[in-house]
Amino acid sequence: MIRLGILGSTNGTDVVAIIKAIRSKKLSASIEIIISNNQTAGILEKAKKYNIDHCIISHKNLVRNVFDKQISDKLVEKEVDLVLLIGFMRILSPSFIDAWSNKILNVHPSLLPKYAGGMNNDVHASVLENGDSETGCTIHLVTKDVDKGPIIIQKRCRVFKGDTVPSLKKRVQDLEGEAFIDAINKWKKND
Repeated sequence: MIRLGILGSTNGTDVVAIIKAIRSKKLSASIEIIISNNQTAGILEKAKKYNIDHCIISHKNLVRNVFDKQISDKLVEKEVDLVLLIGFMRILSPSFIDAWSNKILNVHPSLLPKYAGGMNNDVHASVLENGDSETGCTIHLVTKDVDKGPIIIQKRCRVFKGDTVPSLKKRVQDLEGEAFIDAINKWKKND
């Protein structure tokens, strides 16, 4: 069984799909801890709802290495095997990435390398502004170069005439949970 640690700053939509996959035995894993740097993040409400251990580690008034060390210490304490970034709105330090090399998966709301470095609604707005006919999500290993780590899985969906940022975001988010489940299973097999 793979022990997961999840870092999130936002709503954590993908967490529910992962929990359901664990409960239905589609994923041999456990979520050991959810850590957020945002005390009002929806991901914390999901942790409470599903009775998952969680904590807040604020990045305010801390240099990046100190903040990341606090997170890493908590992940080590929980004996985490794999770290998932689900709406985590912080860039991780090189020392954190070195410590967790090949053990951090990030979800990006586009088909990388398109819109690398973009975040959340800005990515969906760019897809619409550029008239792309398809979009999707990418799960990739985290490296020191933002959004440039090896791609594990991509899931695609069409962009429809009349799509808005919210409609496109919903369609992409629906793919993200499924993509995470596939990526975790794939990572496990290669570990």
